[in-house]
Amino acid sequence: MKPEIDPRLKRRLARTPLRPGSFRDEMIRRVVASIPRGKVASYSEVAATAGFPLNHRLVVKILREAGERLPWHRVLGAQGDIRLKGEAALEQRRRLEMEGVRFRGRRVDLAAHRHLFEGWTIETPGEPAP
Repeated sequence: MKPEIDPRLKRRLARTPLRPGSFRDEMIRRVVASIPRGKVASYSEVAATAGFPLNHRLVVKILREAGERLPWHRVLGAQGDIRLKGEAALEQRRRLEMEGVRFRGRRVDLAAHRHLFEGWTIETPGEPAP
């Protein structure tokens, strides 16, 4: 069961403007880049770790724009499923299997391969790591 989100927070997050090249985009890129080989995370985990919960669709947009500069194949749906279609889905599965990620049917074995972000904190630009 998902925890309830305060409606005021939800409205405030929904109003957050989407500006390309913003601090938020950079934080999402850093979180994706921090996922190690052989591990995966969901779009919503990436958004929440970057400090922007409810912006999982923005993660998709940033990954699409980044192309090969980010390990896009390590980000999946919440249940460990590949959300891409067609050739892109086959490419994502192939890349994950090459990194040693095991599948159970169409989903990644999250018990073995989910990346747990340390304290859900990522170094912010211009600040030293804690």
